[in-house]
Amino acid sequence: MTIPMTVMRVLVVDDHPLFRFGLCAALAERDDIEVVGEAAGGQAAIAAATALGPDVIVMDLHLPDLGGVEATRAITNVSPDVGVLVLTMFDDSESVFNAMRAGARGYLLKGAEPDELVRAVFAVGRGEAIFGQSIAAQVLRYFNGLPTSAVTSFPELTAREREVLSLIAAGRNNTEIAQVLSLSGKTVRNHVSVIFGKLRVADRAQAIVRAREAGLGQRPGAS
Repeated sequence: MTIPMTVMRVLVVDDHPLFRFGLCAALAERDDIEVVGEAAGGQAAIAAATALGPDVIVMDLHLPDLGGVEATRAITNVSPDVGVLVLTMFDDSESVFNAMRAGARGYLLKGAEPDELVRAVFAVGRGEAIFGQSIAAQVLRYFNGLPTSAVTSFPELTAREREVLSLIAAGRNNTEIAQVLSLSGKTVRNHVSVIFGKLRVADRAQAIVRAREAGLGQRPGAS
C-alpha cells in the first residue's frame, strides 16, 4: 500500500522581486511543496491568504504598504491554522517578539540554508514553533529572565502583557510603566484592561496579588 505524500501549500511574501523569485524557485524544486502564490506587500498577502488558503506563509517583515507583523496578525486572527514563518534580515528582539505575538510560529533570518528553510516550512505547517539558531538563543534568554512560575501561571498573557503585569506588581503606575516600556499612556491603559480581563480580576490590587503569588514584581532580596 502506497502512503500518499503530504504536500505543503506555501505562499511567499517578499517585496524584493529577485529574492522572491529565487525563494519560490527553491521551494518549487521540492515534490512535497507547492508554491500556491506570491505577494509583494502586506495587503496583497492578506488577500492571497484568504483566496488561496495556504498551509504556510513565508513572510518578510519589511513590506511597502502594511508591515509583515501587521499582515501576520490580520491573517492569523482570521485563519489561526495558517502557519506563518518569518524570513527576514531583522534579528533584533523587538522584531522577533512582535512577530511571535502577532501569531508567527517560526522565525528565520535570510541567508538560512535551503535545508533549514524546508525543515522550518514543514515544522510550521505541522503547528510547531521553530527558530533559527541565533533567534532561539534570544528566546531562551528572554524566558530565562522571567520567573518560571510567571510563565506557567499566565500562559494566556503575551510577553508584553507579562512585562506590564510585572511592573504593576512592582507598584508602578501607568505613567511610569509607559516611561519604562517606551509606550504611550493609551497603549498601557489598553494593556492593563486586557490583563485584568484575562486574569479575571476587578482591579489593580487583585492583579498585584495574583502577580506576586506567581513571583512577579519581586524586588532583589525579597522573599
